[in-house]
Amino acid sequence: MKRVFLIAPLLCVALLAQSGGGPQYSREGKLLLPADYREWVFLSSGLGMTYPNDRPPANPFFENVFVDSAAYRAFLKSGSWPDKTVLVLELRNSETKLSINKDGRVQTDVAGTEVHVKDASRGGWAFYGFAKGATEGSLIPKTENCYSCHGQNGAVDTTFVQFYPTLIEIARSKGTFKDGEK
Repeated sequence: MKRVFLIAPLLCVALLAQSGGGPQYSREGKLLLPADYREWVFLSSGLGMTYPNDRPPANPFFENVFVDSAAYRAFLKSGSWPDKTVLVLELRNSETKLSINKDGRVQTDVAGTEVHVKDASRGGWAFYGFAKGATEGSLIPKTENCYSCHGQNGAVDTTFVQFYPTLIEIARSKGTFKDGEK
């Protein structure tokens, strides 16, 4: 009987680690970048996603989006993101005319990382920015445009599900998709 009590907590820890386990913070309140986020569910990749007043760069970023598997499974069931959802936006530089590639674009090194976290214990959705190569990210102030833009344009719960083709129909079927600009 004692073994069951010892194994159960270990199993819970293993399952949390496997599913992403929600956001983790440093003592200073910085968000820790999940080391294994590239093993999470890949939602989408965009190229040169710019805001209305931005001038497109000559070498646009690729934006790769990952979500922890527990949040993804919950979204499939409900069409909404559960508390403790972590979405990672990895910005990668792009290049052309590399090797045999003459016309297309390829992804190269990581330029930066941003994380969108739903954490009710910290006030709901928040954005964290990570400097290149950093493992701890700082809270982006709530006065920044990302909050109002996501609030106004996010198709589901301040997230840009409209850019995640595998989730659009799920959200529509669950009645959580907010149609907006296309």
